[in-house]
Amino acid sequence: MTINSLGYLGVSSTNIEEWRDFGTAVLGLQDVSQSMADCGDTVFLKMDEQPFRLLVQAGGGDHLNLIGWETVSEQALQNVSERLTAAGTAWEWGSPELCAARRVQSLIAFKDPSGMQHEAFWGRISDFAVFNSPVGVAGFVTGDQGMGHVVLPAAQFDEMTTFFTEVLGFGLSDLMKLRFTPDPEEPIKRLWFMHCNRRHHSLGLFEMPMPAQCVHLMLEVRNIDEVGRCNDRRIQAGTPLTGTLGRHCNDHMVSFYMRSPAGFDIEYGAEGRTIDDWSRYAVFESTAASYWGHDFSVGQTD
Repeated sequence: MTINSLGYLGVSSTNIEEWRDFGTAVLGLQDVSQSMADCGDTVFLKMDEQPFRLLVQAGGGDHLNLIGWETVSEQALQNVSERLTAAGTAWEWGSPELCAARRVQSLIAFKDPSGMQHEAFWGRISDFAVFNSPVGVAGFVTGDQGMGHVVLPAAQFDEMTTFFTEVLGFGLSDLMKLRFTPDPEEPIKRLWFMHCNRRHHSLGLFEMPMPAQCVHLMLEVRNIDEVGRCNDRRIQAGTPLTGTLGRHCNDHMVSFYMRSPAGFDIEYGAEGRTIDDWSRYAVFESTAASYWGHDFSVGQTD
């Protein structure tokens, strides 16, 4: 694989203070904006020993606008650039100023077939400062599994799946084929989950447009009690619930879903599945999202 993990996400926001409050008081992330030189109108949120994992930039809309993928070395990043070139995908080196802002040695920027901006990088620059959650979250499951996972809308589904598997080297973990009504004439929407490390999936692609340019972002905490405490904070903050507590069939995550200020969902969970040997793993299609729970109709009542 050329990509090692999900490194960071960038969000455009018309109200970065709303994101600052949501990120710290509900998600339990640490606001480290003041320690980031020349941060300007950007909120930087930390969740582990890395300098940041989520950056929220003031903009004219509310949506996901950037995905950063970590590679393990300079050669691995070079391999990504070569595969992009071979596929006919335009890319460019990040400027010294951009690399300094991202706290990396070097990066390349490119777009996927849907137009989403991506950055691939190597060599995080970190002082390994201890994560200090303002609401007492003990920690998130990151490390070699990366930040978590992100599910993207993929109206150009075939082009997107080809790009991520054949160009960037992701592997298919499992898939679903969905209809939202009993009408057999309703077109099937495909949903693929893909891996780049031992986390069951770091990326999902859903064959449906979304105005926020993201379906959801998943953050994993260390135990189910942290999930429950986050739900309590969500209730206190008045953050809309979009999916009740449940356990997924594919990655076994126990989680709930809530609406972020950007309009896409945040999945907050624990007990996610990992696969140490993908050569012995059998890809499957599931017809149910969860063993129990995860009632997404609650998100349609607002």
